[in-house]
Amino acid sequence: MDRTSIYIDGAWTASDGTGVIDVVNPATEQVIARVADGTAKDADRAVEAARRAFPAWSALNGAERGDYLQRAHELLMERIEDLGALVAKDMGMPLALAKPVQVGMPAANLAAFAELARTYEFDASEIGNSLIVREPIGVVAAITPWNYPLHQVVLKVGAALAAGCTVVLKPTEVAPLISCALADIFHEIGLPPGVFNLLSGTGPVVGEALAGHPEVDMVSFTGSTRAGKRVAVVAAETVKKVALELGGKSANIILDDADLNAAVANGVFKCFLNSGQTCTALTRMLVPHDRLAEATEIAVAIARSFVPGDPFDPASRLGPLVNATQLQRVRGFIDQGVAEGAQLALDGRESGLAQGYFVGPTVFSGVGEDMAIAREEIFGPVLSIIGYTDEDDAVRIANDSDYGLAGGVWAGDSERATAVARRLRTGQVEVNGGAFNTNAPFGGYKQSGIGREGGTMGLEEFLETKAIQR
Repeated sequence: MDRTSIYIDGAWTASDGTGVIDVVNPATEQVIARVADGTAKDADRAVEAARRAFPAWSALNGAERGDYLQRAHELLMERIEDLGALVAKDMGMPLALAKPVQVGMPAANLAAFAELARTYEFDASEIGNSLIVREPIGVVAAITPWNYPLHQVVLKVGAALAAGCTVVLKPTEVAPLISCALADIFHEIGLPPGVFNLLSGTGPVVGEALAGHPEVDMVSFTGSTRAGKRVAVVAAETVKKVALELGGKSANIILDDADLNAAVANGVFKCFLNSGQTCTALTRMLVPHDRLAEATEIAVAIARSFVPGDPFDPASRLGPLVNATQLQRVRGFIDQGVAEGAQLALDGRESGLAQGYFVGPTVFSGVGEDMAIAREEIFGPVLSIIGYTDEDDAVRIANDSDYGLAGGVWAGDSERATAVARRLRTGQVEVNGGAFNTNAPFGGYKQSGIGREGGTMGLEEFLETKAIQR
């Protein structure tokens, strides 16, 4: 598949450079496409197009902008079968999950942003003799990751377009094909030229060119904490707004009165979803010391049902990791956990599959708080079970992290669980397996990031506030 063009000013066009990047199917290790290895000059062209398009796009009313997003939503839903298969090939999530999670969820967010564009009160309030108005921030550079390659795009692009901003998107070069498909949809619905632009390429080249560009008003980045820090440093030179959605090492506290079977089973699923390649994955399971052995036994039994295999095989519950680098990283963390003395209750280092970047379900028990597997974001199907003495100790362990993106609390009484959830220094907490809400604000504390995505607060990230005194 040739996707070596870039999308600028309403047209697919050649990159200024001649390099290409291979896109590899992680289940087969075969090259399935090539994309352009973009340049800083490409970034200049895209930003110029977005700047030219901004006055007319921002002058449209919210309902007009919402109509474009609604049409894009409808085309995504019409094509969910093909797009789900594209994601399954591109980054490896099993097809049965790829369709609802990797396509259905972002499509729902596009519809939500379409409705927000129509209904949000941009001139919402008055304070004394001041009219308070909310205006689009301008040209937005969106830099997005490979683990949810359409969802993370839509959270930025959908919200920015609804707000009246124009966008230059640099999607992941590891799994870029679904972003190209979204560009095709925007082109098909007649989105005005320059409102949305797409550049393939690497972070150190295209990403840095966008983050430091003087004509970019805001950078919205999702990825590793290390890369997010670099984006913030580069963006600081031109004093632009930066929104960061970064890493996590989320704790799942199972209190002494919880239904242990239900809590552990749900926790294993939340750890292993997308082969553990989820920033909100509940990778630290905290249980009372006297129930550690019982919880481990349940976790291992549940984990064994996560059969790794071909994403197109209905029996597969665990797809591959996204590439060889990630495979080596995850195996290395498992090796380190063993070396540091954790009990390896289920070893997934060898999946038994002849090809593909697979790691099987892995469960550690008796994990010490200071071990690497308890502190570092592994981004693989690796669960660390940690014992605690009492409720206060559980909260202390959960909060003893550089990250604060997500968490879970299980208890026999939901009010008790909610009270503990309030004590956690993290951006979202699910109580007794509460469902993910795409309209709720999403983001983290501490080194998990700055700002929020999704829903009204996600829209507001792309707005400036002006006071007009009358």
